[in-house]
Amino acid sequence: MADVLVIGGRKLSSRLFIGTGKFPDKKLISAVLEKSGAEVVTVALRRIDFNAEEEEENILNHIDERYILMPNTSGARNAAEAIEIARIAREAGCGNWVKIEVISDQKYLLPDNQETIEATRVLAQEGFVVLPYVSPDLMVAKKLQDVGAAAVMPLGAPIGSNRGLRTKEMIRILIDQIDLPIIVDAGIGRPSEAAEAMEMGCAAVLVNTAIATAGDPVAMAEAFGWAVRAGRQAFLAGPGRVLEEASASSPLTGFLFEGAGSR
Repeated sequence: MADVLVIGGRKLSSRLFIGTGKFPDKKLISAVLEKSGAEVVTVALRRIDFNAEEEEENILNHIDERYILMPNTSGARNAAEAIEIARIAREAGCGNWVKIEVISDQKYLLPDNQETIEATRVLAQEGFVVLPYVSPDLMVAKKLQDVGAAAVMPLGAPIGSNRGLRTKEMIRILIDQIDLPIIVDAGIGRPSEAAEAMEMGCAAVLVNTAIATAGDPVAMAEAFGWAVRAGRQAFLAGPGRVLEEASASSPLTGFLFEGAGSR
């Protein structure tokens, strides 16, 4: 049976979501998406220039229609602003998927969980497929589930830090307790960290900075695609148990010549 992720009624074969910020050249985005194998791509509404005179300046012209576009509410400082951004994106033809990102902290860029819950509640009622970005907290995740979130996207580390899964144990609790896809967003800096998230049982990962700031973004996107697939396969295979002591893979008795006497 095919391993398919379903969000908002859409079946996804790829569990790698791609962000589009920080690329040194927008022309890289189409090649990155192609090599990564991703199907979902997120873009900040404030980066979309619908009136750009040069076609190449509009980031949407680098994202093929076959991808699921997920506008994000980057720049929103409260629920009201996030809701308004989401509505504008839908009116502009960007679809009904939205990543809620509400940040008022300007140093560590940590999400405002309570404002995120409120924005999720309103937009879910309006028919949006809402994927909220939050600091990992079980009670917050349960509230998001109750108000209609399509998934929960906890941070692995602060945005753009490439520091990896610093919140791993909290994410593990969400995977265990929440009946929604858990998608790690922010902080993943290496393909090995994406694989680790998938091995834990995360439904997907969203990666931007680690790819966009790599020496070769296209090659790095391909590496992340492999890593996510490998991590998911390992999760489905069922990793072996972890022991505190050694356990021989072969018998420690019955050595060659044992009991044959001296020679």
